[in-house]
Amino acid sequence: MEADKLTYDQLLAENERLRIKLEEAGDTIDAIRNGEVDAIVVKNDGGHQLYTLKTADQTYRVFIEKMNEGAVTLNREGIILYCNTRFAAMVNEPLEKVIGLKFDIFVPEVSCDKFNEVIKDGWENDCKGELLLSSRDFNVTPCLISCTTLDLDEGTALSLILTDLTIQKQAEWELKVKNDQLEEAQDAAERLNNQLEDTVRERTADLLVSREHFKLLANNIPQITWTNLPNGEFDFCNRRWFDYTGHLYGKAAAGGWQQIVHPDDLQKTMDTYHASLKSGDVYELENRFRRWDNTYRWHLNRAVPLRDDSGEIIFWVGTATDIEEQKKQLDLKDEFIGVASHELKTPLTSLKGYLQLISAYKKEELPAVVKQYVEKAAGSLNKLQRLVNDLLDVSKIHAGRLEYMMTEVNLGNLVASSVENAAHIYPDFEIINTTTEEAYIYGNAGRLEQVMMNLINNSVKYTADDKRIIVHAGVIGDLVRVSVTDFGIGLSPGQIDRIFERFYRAEDKKFTAGGLGMGLYISAEIIANHQGKIGVESEPGKGAMFYFDIPLVKR
Repeated sequence: MEADKLTYDQLLAENERLRIKLEEAGDTIDAIRNGEVDAIVVKNDGGHQLYTLKTADQTYRVFIEKMNEGAVTLNREGIILYCNTRFAAMVNEPLEKVIGLKFDIFVPEVSCDKFNEVIKDGWENDCKGELLLSSRDFNVTPCLISCTTLDLDEGTALSLILTDLTIQKQAEWELKVKNDQLEEAQDAAERLNNQLEDTVRERTADLLVSREHFKLLANNIPQITWTNLPNGEFDFCNRRWFDYTGHLYGKAAAGGWQQIVHPDDLQKTMDTYHASLKSGDVYELENRFRRWDNTYRWHLNRAVPLRDDSGEIIFWVGTATDIEEQKKQLDLKDEFIGVASHELKTPLTSLKGYLQLISAYKKEELPAVVKQYVEKAAGSLNKLQRLVNDLLDVSKIHAGRLEYMMTEVNLGNLVASSVENAAHIYPDFEIINTTTEEAYIYGNAGRLEQVMMNLINNSVKYTADDKRIIVHAGVIGDLVRVSVTDFGIGLSPGQIDRIFERFYRAEDKKFTAGGLGMGLYISAEIIANHQGKIGVESEPGKGAMFYFDIPLVKR
């Protein structure tokens, strides 16, 4: 009975003690809930131990969770005491499964030595190192691991911060690739540069040889030779220039060449020269150059442009050929032609008169064969007389004595008259006048008719099959254009350039035409003296259209 009573009393005491502890526990829980307690001390077999409540390090935990780096806390055995969500994602494991595992299970074998070295150093001093982090599914992540020790109530721990270096390594790899490519490009550029230098040296040597060859050639030809830049500046003159003029190079390059041109030829020379520089066409002109002894001699000047692959002019190469003796011979020839023409004109006139007398003889009937001979003789005499007249005109043109009596001329009537005369002279040809309007000009009717007949005669000579010749006069602005179109052999570009030169005749292997080549030359001079222009449009095998333009008279 006594034993049972003690037991009851003890139970009551124990109950009271438990009640008090329960009240204390309730007060503690309330304090914790109200934030009045950050930590509690618990007595166990090993003594008292401090436990920090989660609310006390809430800010730290939020910071760690928000980090882009993985955060891990290890004990001395390498057990993960804590890690953030980022580290769990890096090893592709749930957060709750990572805590309590050994960290080295996430380190591949290739990085084990480096990891052990970093961890060993980390327990002694703060340190950093690079290693690979492997997940359970064998995905490897390059990381920068930063180690520092933490003093916790439970003891010293090792804090690891792991920074993912994947993007950085990728950038480094790409940079390395780019650097390798750059090095390859630099090597290739260096090789090309070396090749270019070799080529430049070779070309320079070739250029020096070519230049010396050019100088040797230029200094040993009888012509004056020069080169000038696209802007007209002279940069080379050969020895012949200095020997002829007695000038120094600098004077020629500075424009001294203009001082040796005859004053009467200077303006035409400058105009032609600048026109060629502007258009890029070949420069060609005859003028007189003053020699060192102050005498003038005629020269034929010709310069052609040298162009690059794009067609731009690099420089001009020109020559001046002394044609003084040819000019003298030509003057002698012109003088001979003039004298001979005059001497021939008198007997031709007499012969023409005798033929007319024979044709007009009425005392007795002439035999038919005699009449035929007389007619042929008269035709040949007319051709000879036209030839003599042309020779006389050439002489007069050269002497500047070609006569013009200018009056107002109805060009429509003049064209009609010329076509009618041509139809009688060339009965085998169909000469068509398509002129429909009247036009008045100021000129010499006889000379203009001579031009018309020369153009028609030229078309007749160079037409074999299609014997149509179309003559037309029409107004174009302030000018009237007269054209003669045929369907003969046509002209090549080279022939077009020379067709109005004195004594030039267009030749064709399959076609031969007579004459001395003076008709178009005379025609060009006549039109020039009427302040007009003469020209031709043609293609080989497609005929030709000769024309001249003369200013209209304002009525």
